[in-house]
Amino acid sequence: MARVSVEIENHVAKVTLTRGDKMNAVDPEMKEAIVAAGEDLLGREDIRAVVLSGEGRAFCAGLDMASFGAMGREDPMRRMMERTHGLSNISQRVATVWREMPVPVIAAVHGVAYGAGLQLAIGADIRVAAPDAKLSIMEMKWGLVPDMGGMPVFRHNLRSDVLRLLTYTAEPVTAEQGLAWGLVTELAADPLARAMEIATLIAGKSPSAIRAAKRLIDFAESGADEKAVLLEESREQANLIGGAHQKEVIAANMEKRAARFD
Repeated sequence: MARVSVEIENHVAKVTLTRGDKMNAVDPEMKEAIVAAGEDLLGREDIRAVVLSGEGRAFCAGLDMASFGAMGREDPMRRMMERTHGLSNISQRVATVWREMPVPVIAAVHGVAYGAGLQLAIGADIRVAAPDAKLSIMEMKWGLVPDMGGMPVFRHNLRSDVLRLLTYTAEPVTAEQGLAWGLVTELAADPLARAMEIATLIAGKSPSAIRAAKRLIDFAESGADEKAVLLEESREQANLIGGAHQKEVIAANMEKRAARFD
């Protein structure tokens, strides 16, 4: 059974979790499918934005606990500590593959984003949520800690006390509260339509500049010192100005500006 679908149109990749009958709960097959979809898109030059969404009643209800029992029979130390995807294991790659995407990723969240679902969403650059959506760092409910690649982003998006509260209690919060705390970028009655609107807007911008902007923001958030960030800013800009495509963009804009004054 397919777990994820990928549709590409007008330079936007729409990645949809398709286990709607199970509220897109993550079983081993879903985990593999999410990672495979991301890995397949990483090297595509024709992609300018990605939208993540879930079919049915929810974005993603988290880990499929029916599959958790089978995982428990494996050696947890070997399974969790093996680095199968660069810095990540397969579970962490669910979130990290989207952070490594060279183009912006927008998550459209409706229903619930619990546990693994919230960590998948936090892997996106931007999160648009329905006002009635619920969010939770759910793992403590099962006597676990968040382990699907979300922690490196949670620590940047959330104050330490908020991160601790959500992690220790596992209590769901509203999307409105998530907006105030940094889990959500904006609210929309139709989050998928709004996510597609944002993706389409991004896709209409200079592809090289968008990719450079994402690299620069990622570098600025990496903990590099001010000197290094300023140098990287200058390097990215110099590469853009010196690029043949960017010269064409600048020339076209200059012609449009000159035409306004004729």
